[in-house]
Amino acid sequence: MSKILLRKPVLGWALYDWGNSAFATTVMAGFFPAFYSFLSKDLSTQDSQFWFNMTLAGSSILVAISAPILGAIADRGGNRKKFLATFAMLGVVMTAAMAWVQAGEWQMGLLLYALGTVGFSGANVFYDSMLVDVSREDEFDLVSAFGYGLGYVGGGLLFALNVMMVNDPEMFGLPDAGVAVKASFLSVSLWWAVFTIPLLVSVRETPTPRKASRLEAVREGVAQLIGTFREVRQLKVLFLFLLGYWLYIDAVNTVIKTAVFFGDRILSLPAADLMLALLVTQFVAFPAALFFGWLGKRIGPRRGILIGLAVYVLALVYAWRWLTDSGDFYVLAVAVGLVQGGVQSLSRSLYARLIPVSKTAEFFGFFNMVGKFAAILGPILMAITPVLIAGADERDSILSLNLLFFAGGYLLWRVDVEAGSRAAAEMEDGYRN
Repeated sequence: MSKILLRKPVLGWALYDWGNSAFATTVMAGFFPAFYSFLSKDLSTQDSQFWFNMTLAGSSILVAISAPILGAIADRGGNRKKFLATFAMLGVVMTAAMAWVQAGEWQMGLLLYALGTVGFSGANVFYDSMLVDVSREDEFDLVSAFGYGLGYVGGGLLFALNVMMVNDPEMFGLPDAGVAVKASFLSVSLWWAVFTIPLLVSVRETPTPRKASRLEAVREGVAQLIGTFREVRQLKVLFLFLLGYWLYIDAVNTVIKTAVFFGDRILSLPAADLMLALLVTQFVAFPAALFFGWLGKRIGPRRGILIGLAVYVLALVYAWRWLTDSGDFYVLAVAVGLVQGGVQSLSRSLYARLIPVSKTAEFFGFFNMVGKFAAILGPILMAITPVLIAGADERDSILSLNLLFFAGGYLLWRVDVEAGSRAAAEMEDGYRN
């Protein structure tokens, strides 16, 4: 196993996840929401929340719509590394620029955050598609899990350092917590940039048949977007998997995005404990993701994902029935950390088995688009549960997410991986003939 993971292309590819995950932890999950609250303190709470949510929605929709187009263009143009570098640089520069935003400049803060999110998400389309460039099919599960695992550790390490900087700025030679937050943005930018270099140096793209010019690639990319959905529909096993994935990953994303809110507003737990729980999840997820990579190799990715979904169901029941204090929240954080990376990484590696090799970026763009739209049903279910069910409250609403886990798990259980791989290979043969 170590021989596989320490190959230069594999290590270089996985280190990108180590680097860019700092944006997800320190910026997205950690500091930017509070930083934006400071920037927009002259706005009413309602207006502040409105513009923040509109920015999140706008950037997500832009990435979701553009991801398949970008993937199709990269497949025909053969420039996946160049596209990744371009989007990563956009994210790096926008993150660094946040350090110079001043109080009252909330519009500029939101613009930089939105563009940084576009850079982060856009680069991930091409990063995911390079899994097939650095590993064989029988290595997908292990290598994919290795990437996720390094991402959790890399993002978690810098996030831990940034939390220390904000809690004790004087120890780092900083005058106050506000300056420490801005210094944290700069550290994320540098961290992301440095750990992008190994991928650019060590990963070689699989040659693209019938490589097109850039203009031709753009035209064909737009046309391919229209055809991607038709091709997905032709691959019936792939379509079934994507439908199940959309349901269960919606529940996974909802857990990620609402866990801290649940602990804060419903349980009234201390903010410091919630931040520590986030760190616990990050570091538990690393060995757990590697374990799930090994498990996927032993029993197959489909069964591995189903085990992860079962743990999620049990964790939600635990949170509904027994979660009362910070200690209980740490238990929940460990449970989520054990399966979060495993479900994500095995889903990616299973998907890679079900798509034609020469169109990986295009199909992974579609995969990312599904993921970007997967945080809608869960929040709606949680919102309407107390309204539609007499006597139900906000705590009861978390059980509604199990509907998505059960439905997604059932569809995944029906996926015939071998049949799906054969269908993808037959489609690939059709491209070459």
